[in-house]
Amino acid sequence: MRTSVLTDQRPHSDSVTDPGPGVTDDTDDGRVEWTTSSRPSAARRSMGIVLLAAAVGLAVLLSLAVGAKSMPWSTVVDAVMSYDSTNTDHLIVRELRLPRTVLGLLVGAALGAAGALMQGVTRNPLADPGLLGVNAGAAFAVVLAIWGFGITSVSGMVWFAFVGAGIASVAVYVLGSAGRGNATPVRLALAGAALAALLFALTRAVTLLDQATLDQFRFWAVGSLGGRGTDVAGQVVVFIAIGLVLAIGVARHLNALALGEETATALGTKIAATRTVSVIAITLLCGSAVAAAGPIGFVGLVVPHAVRAWFGPDQRWLLPASALAGAAFLLYCDTLGRVLARPGEVQVGIMTAAIGGPVFIVLVRRTRMAQL
Repeated sequence: MRTSVLTDQRPHSDSVTDPGPGVTDDTDDGRVEWTTSSRPSAARRSMGIVLLAAAVGLAVLLSLAVGAKSMPWSTVVDAVMSYDSTNTDHLIVRELRLPRTVLGLLVGAALGAAGALMQGVTRNPLADPGLLGVNAGAAFAVVLAIWGFGITSVSGMVWFAFVGAGIASVAVYVLGSAGRGNATPVRLALAGAALAALLFALTRAVTLLDQATLDQFRFWAVGSLGGRGTDVAGQVVVFIAIGLVLAIGVARHLNALALGEETATALGTKIAATRTVSVIAITLLCGSAVAAAGPIGFVGLVVPHAVRAWFGPDQRWLLPASALAGAAFLLYCDTLGRVLARPGEVQVGIMTAAIGGPVFIVLVRRTRMAQL
């Protein structure tokens, strides 16, 4: 018997702790759609977490072993466990690939979780972490750091980018809260789009006026994990960890919010507090990722959609799963970029766009996502 098809992803009104319908492909055209009778089970979700963890482990191994010079697994293990500074292969693994891999894990997890959180807060399936103006704020701050202070090192740009991302997020939230009422998803999106347009215009103006600034900025703006040492990962790991904790902590309240504001209020959810904590978490996650690796697109947009097809819309499962999937996806893209352009490399920001764009089109065509 065919099940009734819903046109949205809102949880069932009789289930707040485990909300959301599942996925089925029982349609005439083969598209995947949410139904009321095929909600993902806990066993299915647990298996998904295990599979994602295995995918992350494989991505780490490939990132350490594959590059301009491929190495056998035994050499990689020896370099990690029994480091010999006189061995060239060990130096490549420990000094170049290991910091890059660690940074890829952090940035991918941050972008994946930020994307899921942004889509949950705004209930907009096309929402991206950059919607709050984070990318634009970080980019403008980096341009000012290069142009006004002569900073050219990645480790020096990190703090400017993070501060710029934070200021932009606060400005968007203040603009979205101005006037009557609280900061609704629509008002936040409009404020973010307006501020991002302004900041990108200012960024373009500075780079057009100074060729040297443009040369330095475009290296950062393309999005890359290369050329970053362990110090860069160390500068952002705390902020990413705090952002992940806040995101997971607010997940249950987002489930209630998906039922509608009136229902969420009746269930005891503080809507303004939930959105405020979510914005802080998104700022920490996306701001840290952009500061460390530059603006990398499509991870926060594509990964939550792919994960939602397996785990459903329950934010308690979706957020950690998106973090794992984002880390794996970014490392696979980075490794593939090094393989395709040997002995050089294609920056990971280009690879995520090249892979994420077609994947997102397929997901949109196969999944009905009227709202979250």
